[in-house]
Amino acid sequence: MKDKENPQNDLVSIIVPAYNAEATIKRCLDSIVKQSYREIEIIVINDGSIDDKHDILEEYKQLDSRIIVIHIENSGVSCARNEGLAVAKGKYIQFVDSDDWIEADTTKLLVQAIWNDCELVISDYTRVFEKRKMVCGDIKTKGIITRTEFALEMLKAPSNFYYGVLWNKLYHADIIKEHNLSFSEELSWCEDFLFNLEYLQYVKWVYILHQPLYDYVKTKGSLSSIGGDIKEVVGMKTALFKHYKSLYESMDLYNENKMKINRFYIDFARDTIKSYHKTRK
Repeated sequence: MKDKENPQNDLVSIIVPAYNAEATIKRCLDSIVKQSYREIEIIVINDGSIDDKHDILEEYKQLDSRIIVIHIENSGVSCARNEGLAVAKGKYIQFVDSDDWIEADTTKLLVQAIWNDCELVISDYTRVFEKRKMVCGDIKTKGIITRTEFALEMLKAPSNFYYGVLWNKLYHADIIKEHNLSFSEELSWCEDFLFNLEYLQYVKWVYILHQPLYDYVKTKGSLSSIGGDIKEVVGMKTALFKHYKSLYESMDLYNENKMKINRFYIDFARDTIKSYHKTRK
């Protein structure tokens, strides 16, 4: 049974994949260790970095016993996150990227929200670009909504970071483990959105938080940073679309929303070609 009077005892595993993040990892870890919610384990996966982050991580590990550092050969962010999931002991899973940071009450508010008998929490976030900041969100409703309501909202803007990324969400570890969910190490693009689509197959209720709890630092171009041959990129997007379509089919929402759903692939394919030609100029 849930201890309704003391949810603060639930352990949250915060997974931080890091590659060559010497310049930002201190800011990231400081924001996590200072969380008002204390029942956390901080799993940092050093993905074969070649900078001096190794010493920084070992220093933080000595300062805070909640920090677990895993060193692996450079294998990509999906592999790093999978390594984190493999050792996570928390009831809930949270993700933070090493060049970003979180607000002091982020984990506390996420846990309080998920205690409303829902399987997923999603919050607004702050987009940081140089000296500019912008609060970003999408769903206007506040509080609990059904998976169907969430899916219909996502239908309006599936390429929005709000839906695709991991870091503005809180997940149930039991769902991930029971259904063997992991990050595709074959994809080099949108592997986080694919994970979210698979996770949504097992969700009944979603909690919408309108507080901007995560500070996302925009440092790279999106599509133009994918790299690779255009055929490879289109192939990845085709694979993603199959999972996207499958989600709506599983909820009997595909036929009545076929045109909107198919726009997902058309729009993403168009953006890919546009981005490809820009990088070729």
